[in-house]
Amino acid sequence: MFGDADLLHLVASLVDILIVWYVIYRLLMAIRGTKAVQLLKGFLVIMAVKLLSSYFDMILLDFLTNELITWGFLAIIIIFQPELRRGLEELGRAKFFTKMNQGEIAATEKKIKNIVASVGYMAKRKIGALITIEQETGLGEYIDTGIPIKAEVTSQLLTNIFVPNTPLHDGGVIITKDYLAAAGCYLPLSEDQFISKDLGTRHRAAIGMSETSDSVTIVVSEETGKVSIAKGGVLHHDIAVDELESMLVNMLIRLENKKPGFWKLGGKKK
Repeated sequence: MFGDADLLHLVASLVDILIVWYVIYRLLMAIRGTKAVQLLKGFLVIMAVKLLSSYFDMILLDFLTNELITWGFLAIIIIFQPELRRGLEELGRAKFFTKMNQGEIAATEKKIKNIVASVGYMAKRKIGALITIEQETGLGEYIDTGIPIKAEVTSQLLTNIFVPNTPLHDGGVIITKDYLAAAGCYLPLSEDQFISKDLGTRHRAAIGMSETSDSVTIVVSEETGKVSIAKGGVLHHDIAVDELESMLVNMLIRLENKKPGFWKLGGKKK
């Protein structure tokens, strides 16, 4: 028979396992689709080599893998600082109840329709645009770099901001949950060396913004008129305007606490 002490120990062990599993899961979800996934695969290979070298008493190989593991963690912290930061932010944003109420859903749907109408207009006319939509992570430091607007999000206002040769068409627009906060904002450029050279500054800024926050950023190319969305460090390129609304709904409207599957860590960053 289990005593009270044994039962308490069993419950504590289960809670311990669940907490560790949850932390690992959230970190894996945070790095999915980034180059950190390849790092994880490489680390697993090194650990396998380490176990084999220890088992077969391969002294030199065991020494080298020990040194690689010891100093590798320091290198990981330096090289993958953006991914680690985003992973910690994911943990900080973790919520068990994220369902939006009907008022929030209606306001977000209206905002999405206005954004899509403006993007469609600009894409047809090859008007370059960079629109960031704030979510849980505050973007105050980037809003402060632009010109304050604090106006309702309308398709006419968005389009007018990005018309060429107007004072605010350079830089990005940042939209908060309640209003269009600022225009002409300076967004952080991604330092990822694997980004395609065919992509310009707007696309690099969109990816950079998505690497440092949970925001959604829309890009309209002034060269081709093609539409892209950056989210979670991943750039979804060449999106049809009629698909844009459904993608924004999936990204911005939380109907339930629904997360991607554990093994769906793939995704291509462009």
